[in-house]
Amino acid sequence: MSDHVNDRVSIEALTALRTALAAHGITLPSLDLHLPSYAGRHGSPPLITLGNCSAATAQRIAAALAQP
Repeated sequence: MSDHVNDRVSIEALTALRTALAAHGITLPSLDLHLPSYAGRHGSPPLITLGNCSAATAQRIAAALAQP
């Protein structure tokens, strides 16, 4: 794993998102770093791929986001 500051920003965000989703019982199997942006050096953090999910997972995400 890279130790570049931009990579760390994305990895920390990815970890935080996985943890927050897990707290609501939500798992996105495709959640990961976007490999082309991770491999490239464009002066910004790599993108995070949210991936595909089922309709039930999408509803659980929407419900979790709607909570105060």
